[in-house]
Parts: sequence; structure tokens; C-alpha cells
Amino acid sequence: MNLDRIDLNLLVYLDVLLRERSVTNAANQLGLSQPAMSNGLRRLRDLLGDPLLVRTSDGMTPTERANELQPLVREALAQLEKALQPKQPFDAGQTERVFRIMASDYAEATLFPAVLKRIRDVAPGVVLDIMTPSDVSFLDVEQGKVDMVINRFDAMPQSFHQKTIWHDGFSCVLSSNNPICDQFDLDHYIEANHIWVSKTGFGAGVGINPQDVQRLGWVDGALNKLDKKRNITVFTRHYQTAMLLAEQEDLVVTLPTRAANLRQHSKGMVIKTPPFPIPEIELKMAWSPLLQHNPGHQWLRNVISEAAESVPEVV
Repeated sequence: MNLDRIDLNLLVYLDVLLRERSVTNAANQLGLSQPAMSNGLRRLRDLLGDPLLVRTSDGMTPTERANELQPLVREALAQLEKALQPKQPFDAGQTERVFRIMASDYAEATLFPAVLKRIRDVAPGVVLDIMTPSDVSFLDVEQGKVDMVINRFDAMPQSFHQKTIWHDGFSCVLSSNNPICDQFDLDHYIEANHIWVSKTGFGAGVGINPQDVQRLGWVDGALNKLDKKRNITVFTRHYQTAMLLAEQEDLVVTLPTRAANLRQHSKGMVIKTPPFPIPEIELKMAWSPLLQHNPGHQWLRNVISEAAESVPEVV
């Protein structure tokens, strides 16, 4: 196939069609009419000699050829974006850019005070739009609509770029009047009432099944290895809420240490080391390949990395 036969716009059409799996949605994404998008799909089918998208009971389904092409087209467009990126340096002091960042409230409470301080010092015109995990989908990130996602991720699309921000251990927060405060061993920990808190990944969450230990996360997985199970009376996805609930005299919350440190000066609250080993968690930031070479985005990633180094795990 000669390259002079290829309209580069068709690569953009193909990329969006394979993401959306809908001619109507793809047309809306690109600001085209539906007939224009249908014509683009027809031209792609003629060019590649493959139907690419086939209507099935599950909607428009990519063919095997389409699945092979998708990562190649995405990489080709990313390289084009890099080549066409303006060469002028990013001027942090003069920019008025809005950065949209999805973050769990754990990351928001522990990391972002340091991030915001650095930004306000050198880039007073920058605005941060911090979004919750349920506000954002994989597609939002892939298309660059969201600049960054910061959380703990069980799975990540291979096309995304990512970097570890830090590793964190676990601590327990409880009232100084909690009956187990002076005998904080494994047996008393198991007998206590607990608050479960977690929100990994992004997208809308689902309800918790207290019996499904495999899906309860690090703390309960560690207990399960000891053939132990704690009594969870409250499930929440908000770390700040969990620590407020732990002010009640019969509740314990076990959560990442940097979050627990936020209550170190709270009157009537104590922070304890868990009476059993729990594997560390890994906080990551991830972003679209479309933003990898963007100068402003590179600046943001550096700011976040530098801010993370200033937040100690143990205080």
C-alpha cells in the first residue's frame, strides 16, 4: 500500500471508531455529521480490505484485524502529536492552564497540599480541577480530557504512561478511649469493630460483599493469610470520613500511614502500628500517551514528583 493513498484523517477516524464502537458516538467526538463518519468507515474498509466493525448482539464489535490495528494506530497518532508539538518552552509563571486531575481522597489529602504549595509559588495562574474516581473513565484519560489520574490501580491499560509516586505502609487510628487502646494485640484487634476504607482505580464503584475476602483488599488479605477475619461494621470509600468515624470509642480504622498521619495531632486520637504485617501499597500517577510529550504536562509531572518526595511516610 502506498502512503500517498492514505488520508491521515482516516487514522484519526479509525482510532475514535475503535474506541467508541459506534459511528454516532465517533461522529460526535470528532464534530462530524453521521453520514461523514459513515463515509469515513466505508473508505477505511475499502482501504484495509476488512469490515473493521461488525454489528453483533453486543453492538458494533471490532474484527480481529481491527484489534491488531488499534494499538498501532494509537502509537502512530501519539508519535505525530509529539512531532507536531510546539517547541517553545512551557512558561509556568505566565500560563493560565487548567489541569484536570483525578485523585482518590487519600491522594488528595496527603499529596495535594504539597503539590498546591509548589504550584502557587511558581505558577499562580494554574488552576487545579481535582476530580473523584467516579467522575472519570478510561476513555476520558485515553483521550486526554483528564490530564492525570492518581490512585492505587489493580489494572491499567498498557497504552497509558505511569509512574510510582510512593509506597506506603499501614497504621491504625482509634480513639484513646477505645477499650483495646492499651492492649493493641492481634486478638484484641480481631475482637474490635472496624471501618473498611478503600477506593482503587477509577470509574463508578460497586457495593461490597463482606464475605468476599479476595476483594476486600490488603488488610483483609493479610488477615486471611493468618486465618483471621475482622468484624467490619462500616464500609466507606472516603479516608477522611473513615478517620472521623474512628473517633467513636468502639471503632478502629486501618489505612495507609500517610493518611493516618493527618490525625497525629487530633485530641483524643491515637495512631498504632498494626499487630500483624500488611503489604505496602503503591500510589501511582498515569496519563494518556497523547500528553506524554506536552511541555506543560511534563512540568506538572515534575511538580507532583517533587512534592511527593516532601511528604514523609513516618512523622
